[in-house]
Amino acid sequence: MAHKKDVVKVLDKYVIETVLLDQKAELESRRKKLLCARPEEKLIDLHSTQAQVVIGVRRSGKSTLCFLALEHADVNYAYVDFDDDRLLGLQTEQLNDILEVLYKIYGDFEYLFLDEVQDIIGWHLFVNRLLRQDMHIVVTGSNAKLLSSELSTYLSGRSKEIYLYPFSFQEYCTMKDVDYSGRTTKATGLRRAAFDDYMKQGGLPELLLNSDQRAYVRNLVDNILKRDIEQRYKIAYKAAFEQMAHHLLNTAPCQVVTTNLSDLFHFKSEHTAKNYLTYLKEAFLLIGVNKYAHKSRLRVAQEKLYAVDVAMMNMRDNALSAENLGWRLETIVLIQLLRKCKLNGWDVYYLKERSSECDFLVCQNNQVLQAIQVSYDISSEKTRKRELNGLKMAAQMTGCKNLLLLTDHEYEDTTFEGLDVKIRPVHEWQ
Repeated sequence: MAHKKDVVKVLDKYVIETVLLDQKAELESRRKKLLCARPEEKLIDLHSTQAQVVIGVRRSGKSTLCFLALEHADVNYAYVDFDDDRLLGLQTEQLNDILEVLYKIYGDFEYLFLDEVQDIIGWHLFVNRLLRQDMHIVVTGSNAKLLSSELSTYLSGRSKEIYLYPFSFQEYCTMKDVDYSGRTTKATGLRRAAFDDYMKQGGLPELLLNSDQRAYVRNLVDNILKRDIEQRYKIAYKAAFEQMAHHLLNTAPCQVVTTNLSDLFHFKSEHTAKNYLTYLKEAFLLIGVNKYAHKSRLRVAQEKLYAVDVAMMNMRDNALSAENLGWRLETIVLIQLLRKCKLNGWDVYYLKERSSECDFLVCQNNQVLQAIQVSYDISSEKTRKRELNGLKMAAQMTGCKNLLLLTDHEYEDTTFEGLDVKIRPVHEWQ
C-alpha cells in the first residue's frame, strides 16, 4: 500500500501537465502524417449525448480513427492517453486534476478524447459526470468486459460501442499505395502480389512501418498477455496460461473443448480453462464464432476460435502455422465479415452437420443472408466438390440461395446440383 501512495505523490499537477503537454505535441505531429481513413469513422457520432466508445485489440488503429473523426469534424477537443507509463498509479480522485490541466492547456472545450481509459479505476464515474455536463466524449479501450460491463452498469444507455479491427486488405492497399480497384493487367498483378504479402503480414497498422515485424508482434502479444490479462485478472498459473494462449493461436481456427484444455495444461478445474479463454477473447486476441443452431446451448458450447489477425498466427516464438494458407485465408475472410457485419448489424456463424461444414453464415435476425465457403485452392476435384457440398448443405438447411466460394485466385460462376454458386478470389471480394 505504501508503494501505491508513493506513486500517487509523484503525480502532482506539474507532472500531469508535463505528460499532457507531451501528448499534445504528439497530437500535433500526427497531423503531419499520412493516415488511413476508415469506414468505422462514420459510426462515431460527435453530436450525440452518448459516449462514443471505440474498442478493439491493441494497436488496431483506434486512436487514429478517433483522431481523424475529431479532426474532420473541425471541433476544439482535448486529449489524454492513459496508456502512458508516466500516468501509472493515477487514482480516480486525480481525474479532476487531469480535467483542470486539460482546460489550462487546451482552453475551453466541449469534446474530450480519452485513450485506453480502462486502465483507470472508476473512469466510468468520471465520464458519466462529464456527460451530465453536456461534454461530448470519445473513448478507446482494449478490453471488452471492463468497458462493456461498466458502461452498461454505470452509464445506462449513455454509450455507443464501435468495434475496430486491424486493416482490411483495401486499407492495406491504401497505405501501400497499391491500386485496389484497377482492372488492367498491371493493377491486377500488383494487387495479387500485395494480397500475398497481406496474407503473411496481416493488417496491424504499425506493422507496415516496422522493420522487425516478428519482434513487434511478439512484444504486442506479450503485452496483451502480461499486462492486459495477467496483471488485471491476477492469473495464478502464468506459465500455463501463456502456453495455452500460444497453443490456441497456433491451432486457430479451431473448435475448442475446455475439458481438453484443462487436461492438456493441467489446470485444477475446467472452470480455470473457461476463465482463461474468456480473458483472451475479452482482450481481443482471439475471436469466437458460434455454431449456427436454434438452441442457444449448442451455439455457445461449440464455439470456433480465430486469431484477431493473421500476424498473430505465425510471428511469434514457437509458432507453427505459417504454411497453412487455408487457415490464414479463412481468418482474413472472417475478420472482413465481422467488419461488414458490425457496420450493418448482422451476425456471423459457422455451420457443421455430421461430415459436412460451411465456414460462415451471415445472418440478420433469423434470416440467413449468405453462405460462404473458403478454400485457398480448389484445383483438386475432391476439394472443389467438398466445398460445394458444404454450400449445398447450408442451402438445404437454411433456405439460403446466396452462395459464395472464396479462394485465392479462381473467378467463376457455376451451377452445382441445381444451385447457383459464385466463386471469387478473396482480394476481389473484399
